[in-house]
Amino acid sequence: MTAHTRTALPLAEPRVSLPAAMLAVLRRDLQVSFRQSQDLLNPLLFFVMVVSLFPLGVSPEVAFLRQAGTGILWVAALLSTLLALDHLYRHDFDDGTLEQLVLQPQPLFLLVLAKTLAHWLVTGLPLVLLAPVLGVMMHLEGNSIAVLCLTLLIGTPVLSLIGSIGAALTLGLRSGGVLLSLLIIPLYIPVLIFGTGTVMAATEGAPVGAYLALMGAFLALALTLAPFASAAALKISLSSS
Repeated sequence: MTAHTRTALPLAEPRVSLPAAMLAVLRRDLQVSFRQSQDLLNPLLFFVMVVSLFPLGVSPEVAFLRQAGTGILWVAALLSTLLALDHLYRHDFDDGTLEQLVLQPQPLFLLVLAKTLAHWLVTGLPLVLLAPVLGVMMHLEGNSIAVLCLTLLIGTPVLSLIGSIGAALTLGLRSGGVLLSLLIIPLYIPVLIFGTGTVMAATEGAPVGAYLALMGAFLALALTLAPFASAAALKISLSSS
């Protein structure tokens, strides 16, 4: 029995309310993530390595890094999130926990939302916390770093929510990682464009309120639609496996 199978999902009892069920799923997924330390550290190490290698492989000039640093950080964050998506449902699918989750009396889309939140807390939030240090390494100014962290704080949950749909659709496939990338990366492009555009506008002294409002709209739309799509995709993948 692996470490991530030792935390049960006692959600089928009638006395368990919906908030308690979501909290139980969130707590369990966080415990599993911290037990699987390699899955927790790999995206962060990848994020740091990609950003660190760009000055060595392209140009270490300050002017270039200030101009391209925002895009480098956002692309690295996007790829790091994509790297961790394959583990969102994989462990639960392998040990049978996912079937138990689908059979719970609580709405599946809200339990999926709790799982996605746990995924963001252990992958997306650490990227936001690391961004100021790497922003200094890219010679970004203080205001640009602050806006960068704000865009990542809004944008990385969108990446996790959209990615949960692809992870559910490719669940159980042998080449799921490659197919997941092909499905999800085109959907990530608008978030990448507006994320980098917001920071570039802040660097030039332009107002960024409209950019942040659009990113907030992306987040609201993803929170509204992605859990339903992920829940439906999970049912399809489990019924065909």
